[in-house]
Amino acid sequence: MRNQRLQNPWAVGFIFYAGIMLIMTGVFGALQGLAAIIKDSFYVVSPNYLFEFDVTVWGWIHLFVGLLAVAAGFFLFYGQLWARIIGIAAAALSAIANFVFIPYYPVWSVLIIALDVAVIWALAFHGGELKE
Repeated sequence: MRNQRLQNPWAVGFIFYAGIMLIMTGVFGALQGLAAIIKDSFYVVSPNYLFEFDVTVWGWIHLFVGLLAVAAGFFLFYGQLWARIIGIAAAALSAIANFVFIPYYPVWSVLIIALDVAVIWALAFHGGELKE
């Protein structure tokens, strides 16, 4: 009899969800960053905000974090532990970057933060159930 890999279908589903969401939020973040890099006046800057950076700097931050999230999302489909760790880190960085970016684009930032929290939950609590 062949040795079969035992996998919890719920864990596989949550990891698949986390991978798809990481790829989607990463692409959204990269596009958000490209919009800020290409056209500085795309985002309206509010006066007297504590974390006031140049919009182009925010663009590079979102582009880098977005590309990291896309890469982590693709590698999650291979079931590697390091991909889960990088996925959690990428989602956390994305959530922090979008939290600080709230005055520039509030509704979008809150939506991305919610998706990042769901990804962190899926990776942290359901990834260890996979048998390698």
